[in-house]
Amino acid sequence: MTTSVNSIEELTALVGTHLGYSEYRPVTQEQVNLFADATGDHQWIHVDPERAAKGPFGHTIAHGYLTLSLIPVLLGGMLHVEGVTMGVNYGTNKVRFTSPVPVGSEIRAGATLASAEEVANGIQIAMDVTVEIKGTTKPACFAQVLSRLYR
Repeated sequence: MTTSVNSIEELTALVGTHLGYSEYRPVTQEQVNLFADATGDHQWIHVDPERAAKGPFGHTIAHGYLTLSLIPVLLGGMLHVEGVTMGVNYGTNKVRFTSPVPVGSEIRAGATLASAEEVANGIQIAMDVTVEIKGTTKPACFAQVLSRLYR
């Protein structure tokens, strides 16, 4: 689902509105391994399926920060604002990893526009994001992410 608005100014009227959900996206062992290589975090719960099968989760799990790093791509098609020439990730205010993401599962994000504040030549928005794992009731991650959208 995509929420569309005609301008940055019109976006402010959506503060407090749930913007919808992304499509589900699979989390693969290849992604986890590449993330481990990029970050140097090769802990066995992430990269060793044989050992992880005997561990506390029964399988390999995605790094929490991999889950967090997928939020922009999950949200990518959720909000369209006419007149924006560029958007950038600006940061996070709060992040919690509330449940491990099993490799082979699918995740999606839901988001609510928490705030929208004018900045030079654009707007800074905060979105309250919940990352869900398909087929489970406990979310994987809660994060308030900040983005800047420029005219």
